[in-house]
Amino acid sequence: KTPSGIRSGDMTMEAKQRKNLAKMGGRVATVQEFLDLSAAELRLIDLRILLARELRERRTARRVTQAQLAKLLGTSQPRVAAMEAGDPQTSLEALLRALIVLGATPTLKVA
Repeated sequence: KTPSGIRSGDMTMEAKQRKNLAKMGGRVATVQEFLDLSAAELRLIDLRILLARELRERRTARRVTQAQLAKLLGTSQPRVAAMEAGDPQTSLEALLRALIVLGATPTLKVA
C-alpha cells in the first residue's frame, strides 16, 4: 500500500452505490485514472507524502513547533504547515532540508 493509497485499491464501494452511480452515468475510477497521472507522477506524489509525514512526525517527536522550525529554516510558519500538508508547491529539496535540520540523515535507495 502506498502512502497516498492511490494504488492500493482498498477503497470499495457497495454494490448498491455502484449501481446508483452507473444509473447517473458515473463510473468508479482510481485517483490515478481520474487525474490521468502517469506512473512516474504517482511515485512522486507518494514520495512527497512520505516526506511530509516524516517531517511532521519528526518535528512533533522533538517537540518543535512549526514556528520554531520555520525560524530554523528561514521561512514562515504557514510555509512549514504547507510542507507538512504535502503542498505540491513545496520542492522535494525543501522537504529534505527541513528533515535534515531536524536531525534526519536521508539515504537514497533506487530500486
